[in-house]
Amino acid sequence: MHLPDGIVPVEMALAGYGASAALAALALARVKALPDPQAEIPRVAMLTTVFFAASLVAVPVPPVSVHLMLGGLMGVMLGWFSVPAILVGLFLQAVLFGHGGITTLGLNGMIFCLPALMAFGLWQLAGRRWPDLVALAAGSGAVLMALAIFAAIVLVGLPVVVDAGAERVALSIFLIAHLPLAMAEGVIVMTLLRVLRRVEPRLLPHG
Repeated sequence: MHLPDGIVPVEMALAGYGASAALAALALARVKALPDPQAEIPRVAMLTTVFFAASLVAVPVPPVSVHLMLGGLMGVMLGWFSVPAILVGLFLQAVLFGHGGITTLGLNGMIFCLPALMAFGLWQLAGRRWPDLVALAAGSGAVLMALAIFAAIVLVGLPVVVDAGAERVALSIFLIAHLPLAMAEGVIVMTLLRVLRRVEPRLLPHG
């Protein structure tokens, strides 16, 4: 669900860069305030790699294709670290594979980072009490939130020469095709946390 170059006006693309820069600055400030941020670097590097690779793989869901987003997983596992991790992953995808645009990198950052922070907040709020339920909600909710942000950006940035009705129909089909992905990502986050509780509890998120 990456926005390509040329799909939104230049002003929106610039606003996206400004918003992502502000969010990154806030995230880095929160990271620096942690007792030992250096200790989290191996976990961040590992999950950045997972995000970079997994969200490149497209799965056909006729008439469109979908790919894993992993915003919920990144948010739950990394907290504020998820913002720089996701931005690095998106930048490398755009530069190395043309997956998403360079001009829309800021907007794509908002599409992925805001849901990750929502998942992090949800986990902080109730993850210890209901880990399975919250993990499921965080994973699925992050996809649904990303879909909402994506749809809002596309509709607001729609050129006047484009048939708005046809575009809304196409967007509706695109969004519906992603609903199974929302459930799948919830299950992925829940299952991973279950496995970590049994195998390597030191890797569990702090909630």
